[in-house]
Amino acid sequence: MTGNPTARSVWDGVVGQDAAIRRLSASAGDPVHAYLFVGPPGSTKDAAARAFAALVLAGGDHPENRHARLALRGEHPDVREVRRAGPAISAEQIDDVVRAASLAPMEASRTVVILEELHLLAANGAARLLKTIEEPPPSTMFVVLADHVTAELVTIASRCVRVDFAPLTEPSIRERLIAEGCEPEAAGRAAAAAGGDLDRARVLVADAGLVRRREAFASVPRRIDGTGANVVALCDELVTLVDEAAASLAPLHAAASAALEERVAAVGERGSGRKALEDRHKREVRRHRTDELRSGLVVLAATYRDALAEPDAPRARTEAAIRAVGRVHEALEALERNPNEPLLLQALLLDLPAL
Repeated sequence: MTGNPTARSVWDGVVGQDAAIRRLSASAGDPVHAYLFVGPPGSTKDAAARAFAALVLAGGDHPENRHARLALRGEHPDVREVRRAGPAISAEQIDDVVRAASLAPMEASRTVVILEELHLLAANGAARLLKTIEEPPPSTMFVVLADHVTAELVTIASRCVRVDFAPLTEPSIRERLIAEGCEPEAAGRAAAAAGGDLDRARVLVADAGLVRRREAFASVPRRIDGTGANVVALCDELVTLVDEAAASLAPLHAAASAALEERVAAVGERGSGRKALEDRHKREVRRHRTDELRSGLVVLAATYRDALAEPDAPRARTEAAIRAVGRVHEALEALERNPNEPLLLQALLLDLPAL
C-alpha cells in the first residue's frame, strides 16, 4: 500500500475507481462491521483500504487530521494490517486476526482490521474466520481484500458489503505515471505492458529492458524452425530476460527496507516485521516473473493476430496463425496453475508455426 500524508483528499492514492469511492464515501459516516474489496492486483484496492480507514477514523475527508495521516501511512495503532507470511494465510495469522479484532482501540473511536489476499486463505481457514468477521466487537470494523471470491469464501463474502474494483485502463495508468513525474513515452509503454496493474506499471516504467523483452517475444514466430535445439535456445533467452526483469524491483525493495530500518531505529526491533517484509519481497519477485512471462505471451499472441490481418495471406498461413493464437492462450491459462515455466515455454514453442 502507498499513502500520501500531504494529499488533498484521502482518496488521492486510489486511481480509476470513482464508483467505489462514491460508495465508500457515502457509507463512512455510519460504516457496517465488514467490507470486502474485490479486484485484481494493482487496482489500488489496497490504497482504498487505507483511505477508507482514514476517512472513518478522521470523521471525514480530512487528510491532515492525525488519524488520517497515520492511517494513510500504515502507521495508525488502531489500523491493523494483516498480510500473509507464506503462500497462504496461515492458521497462526488467523489467530492474529481474531486477537486483533478483540482489542479495544487505543486512540481512535474504533479498530480497523485490514486483511489482505483473502483469496489465499489456507484450507479450513474460512470457517475459523467466519464468526469473527460476522460478529466482531462493536468497535471493530473489517476491510477484507481479495483478488476474487473463491467457492470457499462465499459464506464470508455474504457477511460483508462487497465493493468491486475494476482493472485500471491504460489511459488511467499512463496519466497517473505522468503525474508522478514519468516521461510520457515511458509511461505509455509501461501502461500498455502492465495489464491494468498500477503497481506493476510503476516498476516497468523504470525498467530499461521492457522494450527488449517485448521485441524478443514478438520475434519468436520469425525465429523458430521446429527443431528442439532452436526451441531450447529461444526459451533460455526468454527466461533469462524474464529473470533479469525482476531486478527492476530492487530499488523499490531497497526503499521499503530502508524505511523499515528507520522505524526500527526509532522504536526498536520488537515487532518490526523484518522477516515478513523479506518474505513479501520474495513473493513479489515470483509474481513479477510470472507477470513478465504472461505479458510476453500476450505479445506473442498479438504477433500471430497481426499475421491474420495481412491481405492476401495464404489459407494455410492463416489457419496456422489461428491455431497458434489458441495454443498461446492455452499456455496463458496454464500459468494460473503454477507450472514449471521453462518446460511450459518449451512445449509451447515446439507447437508454434514459423511466420
